[in-house]
Amino acid sequence: MRYLAPGSLKEALDILRREDDARCIAGGATLVAMMNADLVAVDVLVGLGRIAELSGITETDDEVRIGAMTRHAEIAASPVLTGALGVVRSAAGQIAHPAVRNMGTIGGSICHADPAADFPAALLAADATIEAASAEGTRQIPIGEFFEDYFETALREGEIVTAIRLPRGPAGARGHHVKFSRVDGDYATVSVSAVLVMAGATCSYARIALGSSGPVPIRVTAAEEALVGSPLDQAAIAEAARLLAEAADPVDDVRGTTEYRLMLIPRLLARALNTLKDGETASV
Repeated sequence: MRYLAPGSLKEALDILRREDDARCIAGGATLVAMMNADLVAVDVLVGLGRIAELSGITETDDEVRIGAMTRHAEIAASPVLTGALGVVRSAAGQIAHPAVRNMGTIGGSICHADPAADFPAALLAADATIEAASAEGTRQIPIGEFFEDYFETALREGEIVTAIRLPRGPAGARGHHVKFSRVDGDYATVSVSAVLVMAGATCSYARIALGSSGPVPIRVTAAEEALVGSPLDQAAIAEAARLLAEAADPVDDVRGTTEYRLMLIPRLLARALNTLKDGETASV
């Protein structure tokens, strides 16, 4: 195996165009483990750690841009990710343990496309756009189109995720991510990411995403519509949970049976919504 460490995005993209079997490595939290377990064989490994333009969090009036090589820990501690974007900060703070959060990157996480990971659902709830670049140019991929199946994304051959772009979201919004896992630091058995706006005692905006409930994160607009205009009472939450559960297709594995995961959906949805309804901010 050859290891190459380009110093610029252009250099990295040129390598991917030139080499037949090149694979990028970001933080390495997942890929190295897969290589050690002989699950992945790589001829050319392209390290992205020296490419400064892929790291950091910047903001404009309209959006926040997170470079693909930004570490989970930096995202979890960012004061920029407030309001609706608190859902992304909240998810980052619940990934694994500090050692992993200090090593793993958001770009590496979403490119692995594990539906049990924390970022996919949180980014769907935040209405993110994925910025991808190749030697031919740059394109924007709506988050709802990025994840295609278990461990599969819409990335084309030779493309690198360069950034995640997050719109500010509606005024007065709050975001939160809730997960249930067998032990602290594990992948989610089920997770719920929610962005909410309350107009007095009435919900005026809701965007909900389920994680670890199918091959890709799940969003059901009818479930959100069941919440908008309600005081988020038990009946409204139960109807939203029913619609989400109908759309879910969770696996039956060591983290929980299909039946158990479906049972968790209404409980986690209620927990996320009640946290936001009560005006609590996402913890870091």
